[in-house]
Amino acid sequence: MLTLGVDAARGGWIAVALRNGRFVDAFLERRFPVLLERFPKAAVVGVDVPIGLPEVGSRRRADVDGRSAVGARRASVFFTPPRIALEAPTYTQARALAPGTSAQGWALKTAILDVDRVRDPRVREVHPEVSFAVLAGAPLAFAKRTWNGQRERLRLLAGAGIALPDRLDAGLVRADDVLDAAVAAWSAVRIARGEHVTFPADPLAGEPVIHA
Repeated sequence: MLTLGVDAARGGWIAVALRNGRFVDAFLERRFPVLLERFPKAAVVGVDVPIGLPEVGSRRRADVDGRSAVGARRASVFFTPPRIALEAPTYTQARALAPGTSAQGWALKTAILDVDRVRDPRVREVHPEVSFAVLAGAPLAFAKRTWNGQRERLRLLAGAGIALPDRLDAGLVRADDVLDAAVAAWSAVRIARGEHVTFPADPLAGEPVIHA
């Protein structure tokens, strides 16, 4: 069984492919739809962007519950901006239309809209920090861009049977993006096997969820 974990990275999208839960390779593609076309046999594609946008003035329960799950790392789970903010031409205009729009959310507008245009049932929303917290059984102690944080995440992945090699052809992207894609792939395996959990735990029909 082939699964993918995908994270937005400089230059496009970094994907980590697993077969039966074991590392196969990592790939970089400029556009998300091209990545899906490249892997037509992937059972599940876990992607680190919000899927399902809120109305102006409301917050997704997925974001609220995801933030609670990661403890001190809660700032990494940003509140998803509404569509009207993401489609605004400038951040100033986005804030005027939806005052709660964060700089972090705005910075990912291209990635969010790239995935939003896709209609593929294999694609599921994940969040790496939430996935790592579920994998560890508790929120992680260190930020992902620190040495301690990266070593902690590598140990967790290795313990789950995902051994990342020292060198990757797609390894010119940031190290934390590779780690995020790898744990997204771990969540994709769990989704494919029906072993995953969701945030919120009791989603309504059609409600956005974070899978882990």
